[in-house]
Amino acid sequence: MVSCNIDDRKRPSDSRWSRGIFPYIRVLKPRETILLTFIGVCAGVVAGAGQPDVKTLLLATLALLLGNGGTNGLTNYIDRNLDARLERVKHRPLPSKQIDPPWKMLPWAIGLIVAGMVIAWFLHWMCFTFAVAGVIVAITFRKRVTCVFPQGALAGCAPIFIGYVAISKSVDLTLLFLCLLIVIWIPLHVWSLMISHRDDYRQAGITYFPMSMEIKDSIKTLPILAMLLFAASIALYYEGDFDLIYLVTACIMGILTILSTSRLIYRKLSGESWKIYKLTAFPYLGILFLAMALDVWLL
Repeated sequence: MVSCNIDDRKRPSDSRWSRGIFPYIRVLKPRETILLTFIGVCAGVVAGAGQPDVKTLLLATLALLLGNGGTNGLTNYIDRNLDARLERVKHRPLPSKQIDPPWKMLPWAIGLIVAGMVIAWFLHWMCFTFAVAGVIVAITFRKRVTCVFPQGALAGCAPIFIGYVAISKSVDLTLLFLCLLIVIWIPLHVWSLMISHRDDYRQAGITYFPMSMEIKDSIKTLPILAMLLFAASIALYYEGDFDLIYLVTACIMGILTILSTSRLIYRKLSGESWKIYKLTAFPYLGILFLAMALDVWLL
């Protein structure tokens, strides 16, 4: 009974804490931030052939975590009015006014970005340069006016580049193939989401590709992208000199993605593309990069 009474007394303060703190965490898109940080760290492990300098890798992890979180927060601020018109995201902290006025989160997001860039500068000047470019691109090109290429590709490759160069201090073909993988992955991931919520995006005024095409036509791009992604993952196997762990994982995830996107053509249901969006998030990208890191570490 004592425990129950203590919990009851804590509820009001817990509620206030949740309302005060949680929105500032959620505005950073924690899941996306963690995924981007994770693949950047795995890229660093690959660059170090499974034995990267631990101190440098930890600093790179912190730079990625701060920079990715801050950038996500800033893009959420820029897109807040558009997000308010989208059913899928109108519950986010800014459009739902959980943080009001919205500018209250700017010092938080900008502070994280600056801290991440400072660490990136100490890691390597190329890490800093790409971090700056990634932030500029991410906050300059918005949902309303842009598609995936080329700005989305540049921003998406930033975590890979930072994690890899922090350890290797150089750019090589393996890094370029890692970036190629991300360049192909981004449209598959993003377009599958947009197709699954086509009506929502169109009513919000987003009419660029793939919103500009009928569903039966736009979904045909997804199997093509899935096959290109599979090909890029196998090319990376040869260029990166990976072993069996990565090869088996790349084949399983690649074939699964191709089958899922091909099935979509026959079903012709935009809602089915939501499953592809979920598949291509951590299940594909996270597992594939984890396989890379384990491959170079264990074999």
